[in-house]
Amino acid sequence: MITKKLFIFDLDGTLADAYKAIQKSLNFTRDKIGLSRVSYQEAKRKVGRGDRIFMETFFPPEKIKEALRIYRKHHEQALKVYSKLRPYAKYILLRLKRKGKLTAIASNRPSYFTNLILRTLGIRKYFDAVLCADEIESNKPNPKILNVLIKRLAVKKSETVFVGDMDIDLETAKRSAVDVVFVKGGSSHLSVVGKYKNAKKISSLKEILKLYK
Repeated sequence: MITKKLFIFDLDGTLADAYKAIQKSLNFTRDKIGLSRVSYQEAKRKVGRGDRIFMETFFPPEKIKEALRIYRKHHEQALKVYSKLRPYAKYILLRLKRKGKLTAIASNRPSYFTNLILRTLGIRKYFDAVLCADEIESNKPNPKILNVLIKRLAVKKSETVFVGDMDIDLETAKRSAVDVVFVKGGSSHLSVVGKYKNAKKISSLKEILKLYK
């Protein structure tokens, strides 16, 4: 087993399941603008790159600003109702903290909504740092978000692992030159892992404890 000091997690699809909230807010917005509804699976496949890019996927250019305003207003309440933890999320965070590990969040979600989810799910206290793309004006897969966290928490890249559920998480880790773990069941299918030869694949978050000490 390999020893790591810092465990950085993606949020959506990795620790938290907010897909129902996303679909609800997306379809509410599409209803308001006069567009047809989107299925759960279609919405799930398109998340992970920030809400502005998400809106660009489902709305014409001239409607993006209006759609984003409607979506964000609705989403604040939807997250409180429909967000839930992925299996063993709190368990793995508690175990890591008991081992004296540093933990952090690296998310493309706007910081306001990221912190709302963490508070709603009662897991903010487990993290030594939370960093979102809007705070550094750089979205994953740009490695800046990982590099800033690593520097802020004063560890080496060799002592760091990034845990995510999407191809962009794997690419971010590759560009930052840190170990990466892919959690099945999120937004990206297992097939995307193929070109990332060094990515470790797990079906459950608790399996992290079998990989690292």
